[in-house]
Amino acid sequence: MGKGKVFSVIVTLLLLLAVGYIGFNFYEQDKQQKEADTFQQGAQYGFEQAILSVTQQAATCQQVPLIVGNQTVNMIAINCLQQ
Repeated sequence: MGKGKVFSVIVTLLLLLAVGYIGFNFYEQDKQQKEADTFQQGAQYGFEQAILSVTQQAATCQQVPLIVGNQTVNMIAINCLQQ
């Protein structure tokens, strides 16, 4: 086997390794992005459900305690105060 042929084989192997590495990198980045998107969608759904729940409870004209850390705020619908 000549030097040119050995060089061609080595370059081909290195090229295949580089393409494989780049492909794997793109695959991992795409996988992480999909996981982040799924997490974001779940968080958004949770926020929407929490707001819906608080709104429905406040509409019954009862106080709704909201607790954040060590602070509590009692909510009630304004139209309940006008009755």
